[in-house]
Amino acid sequence: MSNFAGLAAYYSEFRPGIPPKVAQVLADAVAGEPHRTLLDLGTGTGQVIQALHKPFVDIIGADPDIEMLELAEKNCQPFASPGRIIRFFGASAESFAAPDGWRASLVTICRAFHWMEQSRVLASLEPIVHSGGAVAIFGDSSFWEASSEWKKGVRAVIQEFLGERRRAGGGVFSHHNRPYSEILAESPFHEVEEVTVPVRRTWTADSILGYLYSTSFAAPPLFGDRLSSFEARIREVLAQHSSSDTYEEDNEFLIRLGRRSS
Repeated sequence: MSNFAGLAAYYSEFRPGIPPKVAQVLADAVAGEPHRTLLDLGTGTGQVIQALHKPFVDIIGADPDIEMLELAEKNCQPFASPGRIIRFFGASAESFAAPDGWRASLVTICRAFHWMEQSRVLASLEPIVHSGGAVAIFGDSSFWEASSEWKKGVRAVIQEFLGERRRAGGGVFSHHNRPYSEILAESPFHEVEEVTVPVRRTWTADSILGYLYSTSFAAPPLFGDRLSSFEARIREVLAQHSSSDTYEEDNEFLIRLGRRSS
């Protein structure tokens, strides 16, 4: 079963979208491509496509979770037009097969590379990406990587209910111990550039809980009949950090762009 089974609605509503500055970096990376095409692997509910659709004329999103894809189609349908094709494939990054003759100017993998067989996926992209194209692996930090006092409090409550180790659905999360830039550098897309885009967000207790329920480490099924107790405890801890139900977050997107040798 998918680590995100049943979480698509939470994901669509509560996961922060892709900031315009990140979308601009990605679009600029393939500005020289005359007929720009986009492949978004692990597309989820289509957040990358929603943010990045304007410069592209042919877009494919792929994800193995059918519930996610249904929402992605709904979310992205308004951006399709006679001059812009948007299609979705129910496939993992490892099993995705591009339509005959189709090539990507840009491949995006956002907040999903840690779930993939990384070297295998990058190798499989070599025949799909245009010679002047790029692969972008990017994401921001999750709440698990606590960078503020209120986030530390949230993580402590999760650990109180589910144990010290980060969950991943029915199992535990296996951390990758190598920077993604190193993995890219060993792939066909070995010319690597890193770009960092800071982002500041404001949360409420409701949006924090919605975000947590979209994750593999705090999905509602993990709590069983203790879900209401978990929610009450989160609200209690958050209230210790704000009297106005507002919680500021400083985060950043780290973008790794990989290309073939020029």
